Formats: sequence, structure tokens, C-alpha cells
Amino acid sequence: MVEKHHLTATGLKLLRDELDDLKNNERGRIIESLKEARAQGDLSENADYDAARDEQARIEARIKELENIIKNSVIIDENHTSTSNLGKKIRLKFDDGSIDEFILVGSLEADPLSGKISNESPLGAAILNHKAGDKVLVKPDNGEDFFVIIEKIN
Repeated sequence: MVEKHHLTATGLKLLRDELDDLKNNERGRIIESLKEARAQGDLSENADYDAARDEQARIEARIKELENIIKNSVIIDENHTSTSNLGKKIRLKFDDGSIDEFILVGSLEADPLSGKISNESPLGAAILNHKAGDKVLVKPDNGEDFFVIIEKIN
């Protein structure tokens, strides 16, 4: 079964922009690097040629990865009409009384330092389909279970 990738419209645009750059700029740059390295002569002991080939392989692998992600992406409903909390800002109250806000996103866009948590993380999975007022048990992979109260979803 093909894995679906949950992305916001912004996240999908960023991936498409990266793919466009790799195809239209980086490929051409690496071809020039390969030409220059070939012009140096003996390819068997040519470190520049080996490095360019390695970079070409990395770029082509990333292009294939991005094409697969884009082809199998599901846009997160930004109108908030779904029952899932994906794409929504969620304010949580933790056991110790602290309060924090997160946006629940797909794993490819997760960035906890900027307040975006993955729906596949222990916290994200726990709050995924709950509503405001729910007290939810979070079971982290390494640590003690704890409760959070969902104070607000918007």
C-alpha cells in the first residue's frame, strides 16, 4: 500500500519549489561539473569526477523522493471542516500546569521548535481526533505517560 503524505498547501508548494529547483537548476549545474571533471583526464583517479557523480546520485534520489511525496500527498483541510485536528492550532494544558500551543501537521512538515508537531509523534497521535475539553493520555516512547487537556482548537 502506498503511504499518503499529509501536507499543508504551503508545505506542498515548498516541496514543488524544491523539485523545480533540483530539476531546472541543480541538474544543469551538476552536468557542468561532470563535464569539467571529465576534461581533467583519467577518470579512475579523478576525485572531482567521483564527487560530482555522488552529488548527481544524491540529487536524482531526492528528485525521485519528492516526486513520490507530491504524487502521494493529501492536502490538509485548512478550512477546518474535518473531524481530524490536522492543520489546526491546538492549545494544551500539561500536568504541570504549563500551557503550550502547537499546529498539528504531517510528519514531513513537523518542526517542534517552530510549534509544528507531527501527527505521528506520541503527543500528536494522542490529540489527533479529540476535541476541546478532552483530557488525553500521552504515551511517549521513552518516558512516563502523562495527561494533557485540550483547551482550544482553531
